[in-house]
Amino acid sequence: QVQLVESGGGLVQPGGSLRLSCAPSGSVFSINAMGWYRQAPGKQRELVARITSAGSTNYADSVLGRFTISRDSAKNTVYLQMNSLKPEDTAVYYCHMNTYGFVGDQYDYWGQGTQVTVSS
Repeated sequence: QVQLVESGGGLVQPGGSLRLSCAPSGSVFSINAMGWYRQAPGKQRELVARITSAGSTNYADSVLGRFTISRDSAKNTVYLQMNSLKPEDTAVYYCHMNTYGFVGDQYDYWGQGTQVTVSS
């Protein structure tokens, strides 16, 4: 079955950059949208960025101008370029994908999460 595989997390100093990647491990008929959420200890999970199949994007106000979401349609891969990282960006980042099957059924998938730590 389909799983989302994430990579790119790690430890970085304030002001540094990281690039997250996410792709499904199995075949997907149609991807409606993909995005990134994050959850810090003791806080609610929040939307960071998302991109639709048409290319429309949305960003959290806290990351606007610093983060960029993009996609590679041929590889069904979504990326999150994170620049000017701040300690408050520290969280587990989760990839999300919404898809449609052959008969119009809709599915939501979540990655296992990748840790991003911004600290000196």
